[in-house]
Amino acid sequence: MEPANRHLVYVTREANPQLSAQFNARGWQVEVAASARDARRALRGDAAAGGLLDLSSRFDSQEIVALEPFLTMPNVAWVAAAAPGQMQESALRRLVRDYCYDYVTMPYEAPRIVDSVGHAYGMVVLGAPGEDAASTSTGEGEMVGACDAMRTLFRAIRKVAMTDAPVFVSGESGTGKELTAVAIHERSLRRAAPFVAINCGAIPPHLLQSELFGYERGAFTGANQRKIGRIEAAHGGTLFLDEIGDLPLESQASLLRFLQEGRIERLGGQESIDVDVRVISATHIDMHRAMDAGRFRADLYHRLCVLQIEEPPLRARGKDIELLAHHMLERFRKDGTRRLRGFSADAIAALHNYAWPGNVRELINRVRRAIVMSEGRLICAHDLELAEYVDVAPVSLAQAREAAERQAIELALLRHRGRLGDAAQELGISRVTLYRLLSAHGMRDVHIEPGDHRMSS
Repeated sequence: MEPANRHLVYVTREANPQLSAQFNARGWQVEVAASARDARRALRGDAAAGGLLDLSSRFDSQEIVALEPFLTMPNVAWVAAAAPGQMQESALRRLVRDYCYDYVTMPYEAPRIVDSVGHAYGMVVLGAPGEDAASTSTGEGEMVGACDAMRTLFRAIRKVAMTDAPVFVSGESGTGKELTAVAIHERSLRRAAPFVAINCGAIPPHLLQSELFGYERGAFTGANQRKIGRIEAAHGGTLFLDEIGDLPLESQASLLRFLQEGRIERLGGQESIDVDVRVISATHIDMHRAMDAGRFRADLYHRLCVLQIEEPPLRARGKDIELLAHHMLERFRKDGTRRLRGFSADAIAALHNYAWPGNVRELINRVRRAIVMSEGRLICAHDLELAEYVDVAPVSLAQAREAAERQAIELALLRHRGRLGDAAQELGISRVTLYRLLSAHGMRDVHIEPGDHRMSS
């Protein structure tokens, strides 16, 4: 008996109704994607899925490049369908070889291709990670993590996505706040409508009003034609206001009025326009300090912060640091000229010892630079420009991980005077997980000497 409710993404310019009917009859839910954007919407979540790439649709080279990020997703089993002679093209041969489980040449029988996709899907399911998976990805594959803090974040994203209430995403710079906003949008009922982002701190204050609300022709010198603002452009979808803490006070008043009334007026216009958007905002600054200092309106903050999500800093994500480094190596390895095998032991130790003030953004930049500059088959701490963060290079990756993990636990316990709950929160893990790690490292009897900063066990 065929399992039901399997998800198939059918990438084609002209769908074959008979083929789709064959898939439906075998328990597949078929979603047709005519472009990379459609594929991104169809491949939401991290559940296993089947993928049929119809190369006979004659996608151009730019479209193929745009599709490649989705072809690399480990939870999707891709099978290609090609026209006679297409496999003579080197680019398509490489695409099928690197990303597809199988391919069929037209004309093909529908049952043959359904069987091929089913077999590929079965192979993905066999290799699918379980509850203790080493990675979890959402959005465009960049939100990766398996620590308790990231699992909490993923659960929060799924919960808030199903409502229309405003969401406030807080966290340090470089932690991936926009990725969280995109993930919320793509899991919401508004996912088919636009996602419009604006960085409130990157636009000069005198231009911000026109960027947000648009303007009519003749509204000011140089306004030669009507311009639709970002708020209006997001109608029906999601508006992401990044770095909302840098919004000037005059723009805060206009934004508050829009949030209260759901209507805008373009600069120089007389018409009041209804706009339906879901607002997600984010900042790295302390909003309570900003309100106390009079830099941000409290009434606007409470309008924006109905639901709040906190992005964990990279230093609190434990083994996710190594996981992310490997993920970025796989993603950007084509930037380099050498076939890199991974990270050396001293690089792993340095990754865990460094405090990552720039968070995930800094990690991405360091790994990309190391891919280009590395002269060996393994990326070392020197390639990451983190050589000073290695005391003694461990002799194996396992020892590097163990030493870095033990050191992180010891430092957290010292900082919190042995309070396990506070230490677990800083490490981004549960109290139960911390107990388990203490046992694994022989640290169950660790305690802080009264009146001292030394730790004994």
